[in-house]
Amino acid sequence: MNKIITCPNCNNVTELGSSNLFRPFCSERCHLIDLGKWVEEKYSIADPMMPDFEQTHSEKH
Repeated sequence: MNKIITCPNCNNVTELGSSNLFRPFCSERCHLIDLGKWVEEKYSIADPMMPDFEQTHSEKH
């Protein structure tokens, strides 16, 4: 039994199972839209191990 989820891009209902090649997205279109957002740097992952550049820079001066 496959789990039913909503697509993170368009909120359509889709299956999370192996039959859905674009999981967790409902389609190739939604998958590519999400990839485009990463490429355009609309998403980012914060690095908790790296101090803020401005904080580090101001402490040295």
